[in-house]
Amino acid sequence: MRVMGFPAGMFQTNCYLIAHDDRPECVVIDPGQDALPAVKQLLGEHGLEPVAVLLTHGHLDHMWTAQPLCDEFGIPLFIHPDDRPMLTDPASGIGPTLSGFIQGIEFVEPGTVKELNDGDVVELAGIEFVIDHTPGHTRGSVTLRTRVASDDADRDIVFSGDTLFAGSIGRSDLPGGDADQLIKSIVDRLMPLADDTMILPGHGEVTTVGQERRSNPFLR
Repeated sequence: MRVMGFPAGMFQTNCYLIAHDDRPECVVIDPGQDALPAVKQLLGEHGLEPVAVLLTHGHLDHMWTAQPLCDEFGIPLFIHPDDRPMLTDPASGIGPTLSGFIQGIEFVEPGTVKELNDGDVVELAGIEFVIDHTPGHTRGSVTLRTRVASDDADRDIVFSGDTLFAGSIGRSDLPGGDADQLIKSIVDRLMPLADDTMILPGHGEVTTVGQERRSNPFLR
């Protein structure tokens, strides 16, 4: 399995591309601000073709480039229905204090939008993604879990969006956020996973479930 990532835009949001080693199809996860040139560069360098965009949630810094990317390549966008309104009204997810810098910018949905729901298993580019609804950062936050083979044993990887970070958790003070619900989502959906489960967050460094269970101060 190939997983490539880079921090995009002023928010340094991690955008990921994931593909099988022996297949040209790939999935793009959370293409944020100014992500399109870097996505295209990775596609060209690795001979990949995107088949879908998956969003962990609807905040602007994670979906800014989703519509142009989807429409240029003619591919669908997947998002939880609770966060779908943010595709056309991103200010509703970031509040009045932060929305001033996008004043006058029009946002539209891609040509094809498909909704993700809790427990869905979505197969794209030959990869199965298990969808876990993890509200708290936003109402429609999800984590995207898949299984990869390694030399020692298979292990899960989770694209956690802004639910769980290395040594921290997502903020819950924006519209639709709920601190208690966020902790419950992490405890119920992520902490039961195996220690070696890799967490690929929306910002910052890669971590593991075991590391966060042992040392994350917000989970003690």
